[in-house]
Amino acid sequence: MATATKTTSKKKDESVNGFDRFFEITKRGSTWLTEVRGGVVIFMTMVYIVILNPIILASQSATDVDGNNLNFLAIGSATALTAGIMSLLFGLIARLPFALAAGLGINNFLAVTVVGQVSWPEAMGLVVIDGVIIVILAVTGLRTMIFNAVPAALKTAITVGIGLFIAFIGLVDGGLIRRNGDDANTPVPVNWGVGADHLLSVPTLCFIIGVVVIAILMALRVRAAILIGLVIATIVAIVLEATLHIGPKFSDAGFNPFGWDTTVPGLPTSIVATPDFSSVGQVDLFGAFGRIGALAGIMLVFTLVFSNFFDAMGTMTGLSKQAGLADKKGHFPRLRAALIVEGAGAVAGGLTSTSSNTVYIESASGIAGGAKTGLASAVTGVLFLIAMFFTPLTSIVPIEVGASALVIVGGLMMAQVVDIDWKDWSIAFPAFAAIIVMPFSYSIANGIGVGFILWVILRAVAGKAKEIHWLLWVVAAGFLLYFILPYIQQAIAA
Repeated sequence: MATATKTTSKKKDESVNGFDRFFEITKRGSTWLTEVRGGVVIFMTMVYIVILNPIILASQSATDVDGNNLNFLAIGSATALTAGIMSLLFGLIARLPFALAAGLGINNFLAVTVVGQVSWPEAMGLVVIDGVIIVILAVTGLRTMIFNAVPAALKTAITVGIGLFIAFIGLVDGGLIRRNGDDANTPVPVNWGVGADHLLSVPTLCFIIGVVVIAILMALRVRAAILIGLVIATIVAIVLEATLHIGPKFSDAGFNPFGWDTTVPGLPTSIVATPDFSSVGQVDLFGAFGRIGALAGIMLVFTLVFSNFFDAMGTMTGLSKQAGLADKKGHFPRLRAALIVEGAGAVAGGLTSTSSNTVYIESASGIAGGAKTGLASAVTGVLFLIAMFFTPLTSIVPIEVGASALVIVGGLMMAQVVDIDWKDWSIAFPAFAAIIVMPFSYSIANGIGVGFILWVILRAVAGKAKEIHWLLWVVAAGFLLYFILPYIQQAIAA
């Protein structure tokens, strides 16, 4: 019997081709079709960054200290180029279903804070330095050590917090939840619908249709539920726009609260467009230190490294657990390779003037459809590279439709909250704090930082100090410095 079993196993292994073995498709319980479909879904939920990143980095409000602005079309082309290359490399090297693109937290930080002090080439030089530091930490194994030092309960809390965070992002991007104005005379910072009457716009209606359709299909156990839902909601959006002529939210005619946020759905008048790569290589590596001084430059780099480091760590933790690739301690395959390639994304983003590229939580949309291997992220990468030449087609899927998938994925990730020991207050409260701070502060790094600090304090006073890894003390102290950094910068400026 033993011989027969061995022979059968050998035949089974031989039936798997080299492509399958490379990506471990069968080994992880997936199929190539599932992976390709997952890559397409990830692309559909991420493609908005090709439009949104230029809006953030190349807007008139993002004028640098020398009075210069980035070129909108060039940033769009470079955003697709960098996302394509880094997602493809991640799929081939780390072999995990995580796609990369310009990180929304860091690009906002650059546009709002950094370029008020330095030029755009100098700001991108700081991003490159940030990436080099992260790569060094990953290569030396220190980044892996920090990852492994995080307790399983905190890793679970990070996953759940990210689930709430991306669901909140989905609700905001979908237009269902909106910010109250400063003149609202209410302590509630957010509200439902549009305006004082809390009406729902047509874009938000498309978002709701997407959520409901995907939820129904998932209840019926349709494997392609998210992709089918996104396609249906996109078709509805195109038809409604063609019928009602809603138009954009922001235009020369003024602000339309009922308009589409970044992309007006519709059939494009043209299909092919020539990419503009003029922003690639526009980097001044050390110019910022000469302009604002070494100490201020180091502070900016410190902020970039901390935000990049822990946002990515938290995102990969949540994605790997959702994909069923993480063990009980939260470790997942090819961890070190994943951390190195992700760090290289910051270097690539700086060199192309698109801001640090990092793992996208939207990858969870493809994972929810069954993606488990790097083939999915490789497919996403190829689609981004193709998108460079077909930028008019990227305007078909509005961000409101893509947001519907995020709410669904957030619901899926919430399921892991049962793995936390809620009866032990020294575990429960740090986990709770990490979970709620992420969506409420709109930052994964903030949630992780609060969780780390509370963990070492409460576990120590509960008599569990010996169980706390020494790296957690160091990281908690680093986060404490990270949180008080704005006050230090103000003191230096004064």
